Amino acid sequence: MAHVLIIDDEPSICWGLAELVRSLGHTSATAPSAEEGFVQAERQPPDVVILDVRLPGIDGITAMRRFHEQLGPLPVIIITAFGDLPTAIEAMRRGAFEYLVKPFELAAAQHAIERAIEPRPSPPADRPAPSPSSSQLPLVGASPAMQEVFKRIAVVAASDACVHVHGESGTGKELVARAIHQYSRRAQGPFVAVNLAALSPTLAESELFGHVRGAFTGAESSRKGVLEQAHGGTIFLDEAADIPPAVQVKLLRVLEYGEFAPVGGDRPVRSDFRIITATHQDLGRLVAEGRFRADLYYRLITFTIELPPLRQRPGDIRLLAEFFLDQLAAKNRCPRPPLTPETLALLESRPWYGNVRELRNALEHALLIARGGPLRREHFPPPTPPAHAAGATREAMLAAMVAAWAEQQMSARPNATGLYEQLMALIEPPLFRTVLARNRGQFLAAAKQLGLHRVTLKRKMAGYGEDEGAH
Repeated sequence: MAHVLIIDDEPSICWGLAELVRSLGHTSATAPSAEEGFVQAERQPPDVVILDVRLPGIDGITAMRRFHEQLGPLPVIIITAFGDLPTAIEAMRRGAFEYLVKPFELAAAQHAIERAIEPRPSPPADRPAPSPSSSQLPLVGASPAMQEVFKRIAVVAASDACVHVHGESGTGKELVARAIHQYSRRAQGPFVAVNLAALSPTLAESELFGHVRGAFTGAESSRKGVLEQAHGGTIFLDEAADIPPAVQVKLLRVLEYGEFAPVGGDRPVRSDFRIITATHQDLGRLVAEGRFRADLYYRLITFTIELPPLRQRPGDIRLLAEFFLDQLAAKNRCPRPPLTPETLALLESRPWYGNVRELRNALEHALLIARGGPLRREHFPPPTPPAHAAGATREAMLAAMVAAWAEQQMSARPNATGLYEQLMALIEPPLFRTVLARNRGQFLAAAKQLGLHRVTLKRKMAGYGEDEGAH
């Protein structure tokens, strides 16, 4: 039976966690402040501490350090209402076992407590972690999916493990790689990014490993490859699924032995770097199809981070839009328009198949067209169709967009009602306008082409406020 100390200034949080601990067969004590928590710990030393960051008096991060000084490396689960990347990094680098973002599900708390109570081997000697840079990387999000991303970045940053970032195009894979580098012990070293999809198979080997003079036609001088340039730092290989087969063999040797030979050279070059890879493709499927080496695959996916598409976290659109509007207004030296409810509703209604990159580009387009005025629907470019629909019929593309819209609406509002009426309000007006325009505004002809009664068409158009000019 373990003893859990719960420190939070919200009585409801203390009560709920205490009941959870009791239901798991353990004992607990609660305290409204860190100072009271120290007293409780002296009476009965805890096996696990659950600690809020924002407390009256001593804050949670400072209190965690004092608990570790007095009680040794016991697991401390941090609770925070400020679920951003710097908070996650600070908690982890200070020795937090886990952190939970309010409001959290009891199931998440239970999982954290059960893991904390499990016996563990003695931890290795502490390795100093770098302090975060003052200029934080623009990884923005408050959704549970992004909180999980922040947590995984915080967990893996201090290690040298290979990391694989998977996500659709435009979700911010390179930003994740840069964040891992920034918060790692290699932060003072170089960060070298290579997009393998942009390289031809014949150039990929030379780009990665370098070449000596005379290695091939046009190699008039020796050149260092990016693996050597990344010595002491991090190399980020974007679109890793496009690594040519011959290069896969050579890269595997580098990961195993830390050395390689440049193209045309016979003298090995040693380089100490961390490797982070990313792709929007399914590497596991490519392995099954024989298009990617299994041994290299297992080396690259030591630790994976899954980036959610923007349509699965619509609650983050407001935060992202506010961030980008600040950034873009400063960049273009123009007034920063407010994010009106109408503009936000428009942004939240789009599927964003191009993800965060498409959102940023759409906002910049609207900002330039608006010329200092409020952003309106007509200022935004049309939505980007899904990548898989490039060769699809328009009907299939429309069906995919409707399905994505419905998924987004239900994700944003799980108890939403009236989805059919909302969809019709989006689809019918442009349909009616197009058919009426083709029929020169004649309701009778347009209604016949639509398969509606003329009175029904007039009533619907009037309801949408679009019956002017037709007859």
